[in-house]
Amino acid sequence: MLDFTPLRNKEITIDEMCRDLTPDDLRNLTNEMIDTVLHMIAECQDEDVTFVPEDPKALDNAAATDTEVHMPWTLGHIIVHITASAEEAAFLAVEMARGIKREGRSRSEVHWTTITSLAQCRERLEESRRMRLASLDMWPDKPYMDTTTQVSYLEGPINPVARFVLGLRHDTNHLDQISDVVSQARAART
Repeated sequence: MLDFTPLRNKEITIDEMCRDLTPDDLRNLTNEMIDTVLHMIAECQDEDVTFVPEDPKALDNAAATDTEVHMPWTLGHIIVHITASAEEAAFLAVEMARGIKREGRSRSEVHWTTITSLAQCRERLEESRRMRLASLDMWPDKPYMDTTTQVSYLEGPINPVARFVLGLRHDTNHLDQISDVVSQARAART
């Protein structure tokens, strides 16, 4: 997996990090990420998916309701969140790779309360893998790498590869959270 530590520490830019990555690299990184999450939840049970963990730092400024702002996220919630975010990055990257510069979002997220079983988590992850990989098949043979956009939390413009990689970065940001929820759920079962 990509190590985003130098990017977080502002030792390198996203452009430097992604400079040599190809669409095939993005495929491999996507498969690696989905496989990692599937491995992390491999020993979970259905009850772990809806288990509400302890998370005193819970803060979601984009929450749909005021009640959800400080609500700890269940495993199902995290899975739908990371998959929706990475898919959004992938679909925006497709447009950029095709030379289309568009502002705004391209997000579709199933409501987290609809994910109540481990099978649903696995299905959501596999569906996300399929969609992310399919998005890379939509890139032209010669992507428009000079099509760029700006993201508020990064310095400098980003190209299609960096746009896609930001979805993987977001996945990575939630791996410790997944591990913590799985650990708490397992402990609660025993």
